[in-house]
Amino acid sequence: MADDHLHQTHPEISKRLRRAEGHLRSVIEMIENGRSCLDLAQQLHAVEKAIGQAKKNLIQDHLDHCLDDAIDQPPKERRRSVEQFKAIAKYL
Repeated sequence: MADDHLHQTHPEISKRLRRAEGHLRSVIEMIENGRSCLDLAQQLHAVEKAIGQAKKNLIQDHLDHCLDDAIDQPPKERRRSVEQFKAIAKYL
C-alpha cells in the first residue's frame, strides 16, 4: 500500500473489519448448527452495520484528507481529485 493512501484512521478501520470478519465466521457456524432465523438475522444485521460503518469511516477519511490536499494543487491535479470524489461518492 502506498503511503499516500494510508490515512490515520486506516488501522482502526482494519481492526473494525477484522472484528466483523470474526463475527461473520460465528454467524456461519450458527447457520451450520441450526440456530434460529431470528438469531441469524440479528447477527447478520450487526455484521452489516459494522461493515457499513467501516465503509463510511473510510470514505469520510478520504474526503477529509484528499479534498483538503486538492485545494493547494495545480488545476490538473485538482481536477483528478474532483474526479476521485465523484467516483467515491457513489458508495455513500
